[in-house]
Amino acid sequence: MRQRLEPSADHPIAIDPKIACARVLVDGHIVIDAVQFLELKEANYPKVAYLPRDAADFSLLVRSDHTSWCPYKGEASYYHIKRADGSLSENAVWTYETPFPAVAAIKDALAVYAERVDGIEFS
Repeated sequence: MRQRLEPSADHPIAIDPKIACARVLVDGHIVIDAVQFLELKEANYPKVAYLPRDAADFSLLVRSDHTSWCPYKGEASYYHIKRADGSLSENAVWTYETPFPAVAAIKDALAVYAERVDGIEFS
């Protein structure tokens, strides 16, 4: 059985709503264009922007079979991003479709690996 842990003083998780534009770009195409998002700060890890699902252009996303497990958030599902040349930026986007209650706010939001896209712009 997979381990399930709760945020604590030793491993804090904070989720803050941000009113700001966030745009994810691949090959000159806007994959995600959001006007607000959630910023998740977990322990000593870098902050992660979780962008609204309805801000994504799903014609550029392909569901992946890949999953990963976080004992604090649950199972993550992934999407590849279609590139202009027909190749894929593999597993570039992840989402928690059934997150644990402590992080329920990120349900269905999309997070992106910056190194697998051409840019993530915040303004």
